[in-house]
Amino acid sequence: MLVDFNTLPEESKVWIYQANRSFSEEEIKEISEKLAVFVENWAAHGTGLEAGFTIKYKRFIVLAVNQAGQSATGCSIDASVHFIQQLEKDYNVDLMDKMNVSYKQGEFIAHKSLVDFKKMAKDRAVTEKTIVFNNLVNNLAEFNESWEVPASESWHNRFF
Repeated sequence: MLVDFNTLPEESKVWIYQANRSFSEEEIKEISEKLAVFVENWAAHGTGLEAGFTIKYKRFIVLAVNQAGQSATGCSIDASVHFIQQLEKDYNVDLMDKMNVSYKQGEFIAHKSLVDFKKMAKDRAVTEKTIVFNNLVNNLAEFNESWEVPASESWHNRFF
């Protein structure tokens, strides 16, 4: 069951998929339509999941499920992964590679491999104050408080 992302409780489970490029406005419209259909029909063991989505900064797809009613299970999580993999094919974009880092460079979102980000940290091209996206957050409360933070407050701090 599709619900407004902003109405889900803070303990809702989140999954964040970062794109290796920005989506165009047309792509965002199409992807949002596909996400709405997927989430509306997303189920675990035949029971619909109370879920929502958002697309942030034209680059991040965030899915969230209210686990209080029906929890996402292995099969339903697999279905979401297959859906994301299909988006990767449809839009020629990488959404599943966890070895990349996105961070703010002024008003822009930069995307680098983990190796390049480490080198940039060593060269002081990025600092502890650089705003990074911590895609390892688990629930909406963490997403709202700890997703977009200075590198010093994230797992990225190990590079400084």
